Amino acid sequence: MTSIGVGLIGTGYMGKCHALAWNGVKPVFGDGPKPRLVHLAEVSPELAARRAEEFGFEKSTSDWRALIADPEVEVVSVTTPNAFHAEMAIAALEAGKHVWCEKPMAVGFAEAERMVAAARASGKVTALGYNYIQNPVIRHIRKLLGEGAIGTVNHVRFEMDEDFMADPEALFYWKSEASSGYGALDDFGVHPLSLMQFLFGGVTRVMAQLSMPYADRPSRDGGRRKVETWDIASVLLELRNGASGAMALDRSAWGRKGRIAVQIFGSNGTIAYDQERMNEFQLFQASDAAAEQGFRTILTAPVHAPYDRFIPAPGHGLGFNELKIIECHELLKAIGGDAAAQIVGFEQGLEIERAVHAMAQSHREGRWVAVD
Repeated sequence: MTSIGVGLIGTGYMGKCHALAWNGVKPVFGDGPKPRLVHLAEVSPELAARRAEEFGFEKSTSDWRALIADPEVEVVSVTTPNAFHAEMAIAALEAGKHVWCEKPMAVGFAEAERMVAAARASGKVTALGYNYIQNPVIRHIRKLLGEGAIGTVNHVRFEMDEDFMADPEALFYWKSEASSGYGALDDFGVHPLSLMQFLFGGVTRVMAQLSMPYADRPSRDGGRRKVETWDIASVLLELRNGASGAMALDRSAWGRKGRIAVQIFGSNGTIAYDQERMNEFQLFQASDAAAEQGFRTILTAPVHAPYDRFIPAPGHGLGFNELKIIECHELLKAIGGDAAAQIVGFEQGLEIERAVHAMAQSHREGRWVAVD
């Protein structure tokens, strides 16, 4: 396969990220098929045509079904709001296309299960947009854990905070609608859960409490509309390796812009990482001489693959969009038959969804809930 036909549905923030990744993957990595940007879909013909010209797509449409039916499209990027993921992904799979869908999989668990069933029936490759697992830092942390660098992991803490919903007078928009999901749990929590799955194999049981800091928000018509989702979540959890854990999520945390803070405590040390400083992590090892014990800050460098594909010198740093390019490359590897490709497919994504819904059930019932 020398080229692969790409279709893109949705051109908001994540749609642009996907377009940048499809445009950048070949120049960065050099191997694999060259993406051919065939077809783009948006809500109106005018917007679709404008975005197609900006992003480099050959054709545009306001009918996403026409894009999926296009025989020249072999893989479809789904970057629409959450409520549309299931219908579009399933239609693409039934049409024989590979699918790269943004997270979360779907609003309801039954929809996510149908997505998995469609993927199994099609035999096509699926990937979800959990690009934080593609960070060379996270890959190296997993390597260190596998080597026993901090001994046996006994406790972890994950925090994810942003402030895009911190202003109580910010206008109501779709992320506060029940149709988008639970709120912080599936908008935010899925990212730490993807990291837990990547590093430790996921979680086995949870105890959650959800909070709604603002009861309503101003609407565009001049009135106010009731907030239907939870912007804050606090979760106790148990990892598959037996370690205890805690996860704290807040979409209304003033001052936090893109924070995913990770602390991993082991019998011989600690690893700490923060997404707001995504090109470094801290390592403490109790085996160091007592007079020299302390956290070491390790910067990403060409030795932390695939950093070397972007930059030949250490300390210069990758960004969010570079992680998306790495994710795109892993997807293309999987399409090419590489069983070692590091993506979260629909099968693995269903386990993340299962944990999210277990957390919501725990909040409703006020008890520990098993993730099974």
